[in-house]
Amino acid sequence: MDNKDPHILYDDTDIARAAHCLKAMSHPLRLKILCVLGNNSISVQDIVEQVGTSQSNISQHLSILREKNILGSKKEANRVYYYIDDDRMLQLIKMMRDVFCPIL
Repeated sequence: MDNKDPHILYDDTDIARAAHCLKAMSHPLRLKILCVLGNNSISVQDIVEQVGTSQSNISQHLSILREKNILGSKKEANRVYYYIDDDRMLQLIKMMRDVFCPIL
């Protein structure tokens, strides 16, 4: 009989993948970018306005999130739009909001 808790990661590959994503998300600005994006596809300019820092700073963090395969992007005319490319990330963000953001 298998007594493993289904809510715990046991496989080394799964643990490495989770750590990889959490490390990328652990920077406050990157987490804020992910929260701003949510289910949406948003241009870099709009992300800059909503997050409140320079475009070069946002671009550096967007690049890190893309390298970690958390974000996808698409170009339309002269704008680049970013979106969360992994539904598991959306689930994780929702769970963090539920845990850390008190309901008023």
